Amino acid sequence: MGTKNAELIFVPSPGLSHLVSTMEMAKLLLDRDGRLSITVLIMKLPTDRAVDSYTKNISSDSRLRFINLPTLDDTSLSKMFDFIDNQITHIRDIVSNLIKQPCLSGSQVAGLVLDMFCTKLIEVADELNLPAYAFFTSGAAALGLSYHLVSLVFEQNEDLTKYKSSDVELSVPCFSNPVPAKVLPPGALDGSPMSTILLSCFKRLTETKGIMVNTFYELESYAIESLLADSKKPKVYPVGPIMKSISDQSFDEDIKKWLDDQPENSVVFLCFGTMGSFEEAQVKEIALALENSSSRFLWSLRKPGQKGVMQLPTEYEDFNEVLPEGFLERTEGVGKVIGWAPQVAVLSHQAVGGFVSHCGWNSTLESVSFGVPMATFPLYAEQQLNAFQLVKELGMAEAIRIDYKKDIGGENPPEIVRAEEIEAAIRGLMVAESGSGVRQKVKEMKNKSRMALMEGGSSYNAQNVFIEDVIRNIA
Repeated sequence: MGTKNAELIFVPSPGLSHLVSTMEMAKLLLDRDGRLSITVLIMKLPTDRAVDSYTKNISSDSRLRFINLPTLDDTSLSKMFDFIDNQITHIRDIVSNLIKQPCLSGSQVAGLVLDMFCTKLIEVADELNLPAYAFFTSGAAALGLSYHLVSLVFEQNEDLTKYKSSDVELSVPCFSNPVPAKVLPPGALDGSPMSTILLSCFKRLTETKGIMVNTFYELESYAIESLLADSKKPKVYPVGPIMKSISDQSFDEDIKKWLDDQPENSVVFLCFGTMGSFEEAQVKEIALALENSSSRFLWSLRKPGQKGVMQLPTEYEDFNEVLPEGFLERTEGVGKVIGWAPQVAVLSHQAVGGFVSHCGWNSTLESVSFGVPMATFPLYAEQQLNAFQLVKELGMAEAIRIDYKKDIGGENPPEIVRAEEIEAAIRGLMVAESGSGVRQKVKEMKNKSRMALMEGGSSYNAQNVFIEDVIRNIA
């Protein structure tokens, strides 16, 4: 009897950050085992050009293909779950066709791998008699918190809005320290229909057969042990760090040359993710902090989309329209302000010695993998939780703030973090060895992150277990 080949169908949620880690995960699994083939179903927001240019650059592999789902008009990011719901019929049709005619001769569809926001598609898996797995693009502690919030709401009937601006601290499995309510994801606490949808989405994670988490044992051992100890929950596979490979990023010659001219570990890099941007008042405080810190810096500065709409930032035509007068002249040679930045390429450059970040999970893993310590400036989603974990649980970052929140709706006057706070954190980050030992811890974790993915490493082994479990589905 010949070996059976298994096909997995990955469904990432819309947006580049989830698509990138999904694609990298897919490529890694294919490298690991010749019996696998993978189809990725791509949902694209009407305004999102980045997804096209990203998929165009992915090298073709006969065992990896992607199918673009129809682009639906009339969607804002705030309706992401409606957007996913509207794709269910298309996804059902595609998957049932793939079951009839899979992509490789002799391969059999062995399961759906759903993004953490796409758990509603478990219905499709059940209907077509397929196992569903989840790919959780954040860390193990965030998964533990999701379970905890779901249990508070659906089992203990708690009203989470009471935590909204509360000083209370919660005991949460997966965290060794009490978790301040202020760092809980704002979207889960506001009592809106959206927060109910979000929590219902996480509630369904327990209906999956297993969850691949983009983390590695050595980074989050406490959280992973806590998840493994709960036999009622799906199996957890810590398979990371999964991130964009450097070869996928083109380095602007001008930026590269500037970095090449700087001493090793001397530059602080400021970058705030695909959605990250600030109002003018905050931009001026950051500028003042950089100037007063006398640090060399590379700053990715982007223009906010229109107020009250969750729009992707755009590029400034002239940075002088938001920077303090004369800032660019006074910092010439010491700093460089740019638009969009090839983050992985920059973090891997030897001149970069610190990273002021919004603490998105992809950015967190990138900074750990390149051994660059962070200063935390979270904006939305679970970034406050990541910042808390980095500063308090892991001792691997300096805090600018851990509970700063960007007011996406634009209803309230934006909170301003003052230049003194930002400057103090940048100094702490860039001093060769400040008392906190952050730089040393990050350096040690960089080595552990490499080892985890090598043969015999913790993530390598977890990927093997996942593949064997999938193959068993069709045996």
